[in-house]
Amino acid sequence: MRALDRTACGTPRNCANNSDGMALIITLFVLAIITTLVIEFAYGVYVSTNALYNWQSSQRLSYVDKSAVRFASWIISQNSIQLAYTYPGVIDIVRKKPVESFKGDLAIRIENEDIKFNLNSLVPPNGSVNRDQYNALVRMLKAINLDPAIADRIIDWTGPGSGQGISGPGNKLKHAPFDSVDELLSVPGISKEAYDKLFPYVTIYGSLNGVNGVININGAEVPVLMSLDGVDRDMAERVVQYRGNIPFQDVTDIVKVAGFENMLGTSLMGHITVKGNFFRVVATATDGGIRKNLESVLDVSSGNPVVVYWKEL
Repeated sequence: MRALDRTACGTPRNCANNSDGMALIITLFVLAIITTLVIEFAYGVYVSTNALYNWQSSQRLSYVDKSAVRFASWIISQNSIQLAYTYPGVIDIVRKKPVESFKGDLAIRIENEDIKFNLNSLVPPNGSVNRDQYNALVRMLKAINLDPAIADRIIDWTGPGSGQGISGPGNKLKHAPFDSVDELLSVPGISKEAYDKLFPYVTIYGSLNGVNGVININGAEVPVLMSLDGVDRDMAERVVQYRGNIPFQDVTDIVKVAGFENMLGTSLMGHITVKGNFFRVVATATDGGIRKNLESVLDVSSGNPVVVYWKEL
């Protein structure tokens, strides 16, 4: 047995050294595990703390955005009560540290949707194509150098037809009004490039006169004004120049613009307005690298603002 022990350890001193070395290895291994656990715990606390901070900041920014929408709603209501017209079509309000308790930045955009072409006016509830609105959209598409066939694709998408024509067979169509302008990206045959060019000039809201869309000439841009029958680019630019000096306070004021004093001005009655009913409000609050957006659409046609669309990002 002694010979066997000598073969295993060599000497008693060697056996003690081997035991000490094994203990050191085990100690270092345990220390490495503990260190890893401590680091993971510290990282978890750091992530959780930052997540909590970001959530708190996001909630605070959300409240700021909601307050901004209420403020914008008050502005819209006051203007609607006090003025017989809506001007300008777009209002941008930017404030750094708008209140003492909020050190971030706030941007509010108020945009009258009536200054745009209403896509949902192309196919009224009875399912028939509104030829006047179809022709109006074709004129606007030509004004921004887009294929007029886009008007047919939109009607295929929203109308009751089979879509076997311009959109092509086999395409899945909605056969219902648009729920958002972004839905244009789902329409067969409309590219992202075409969508980007069309987006600033179209809406799914806006006032109607019967089944025809009504354009607010106090804010409509040149391509939208060119959707009106008989209005070319030069005449549309004259409308923009005129309202820049004196807003249109009544639809009959259109005859004061050069070129509209004849039958053209009279023919536009029922297709134009000077007052808006639908307003898109976009509030963007930013603080410490965190941003919160709130987009809403308000209907003020009844006198009191009614929210018809609400999205937080």
